[in-house]
Amino acid sequence: MDCVFCRIVAGELPAKKVYEDEDFVAFHDIRPKAPVHVLVVPKEHVDRLSDYPDDETGEKKLGALFRTVNRVATKVLGLDGYRVIVNVGEKGGQEIFHVHVHVLGGWR
Repeated sequence: MDCVFCRIVAGELPAKKVYEDEDFVAFHDIRPKAPVHVLVVPKEHVDRLSDYPDDETGEKKLGALFRTVNRVATKVLGLDGYRVIVNVGEKGGQEIFHVHVHVLGGWR
């Protein structure tokens, strides 16, 4: 398994987790760009956001992803304001090809 996020999901690599359920895991970014910088990662491997199907299944999966992002940001991290970033594809700045959402916050 070459995907670093799949290895974190499988417990093969350590991560400072802040949240986990049956479909998602959230953990601190190892190169934070903000006082709080957490990644929300689906356990199912999908290379990029644009790879989700353009149908009801894709809609449900994307809805669940962003519902989890909001839950992690507000309920787990206690942020009352935050930035969400999703890099899509090489030209969009994506470095790890497993869907992940950056949650950044903690500024005063």
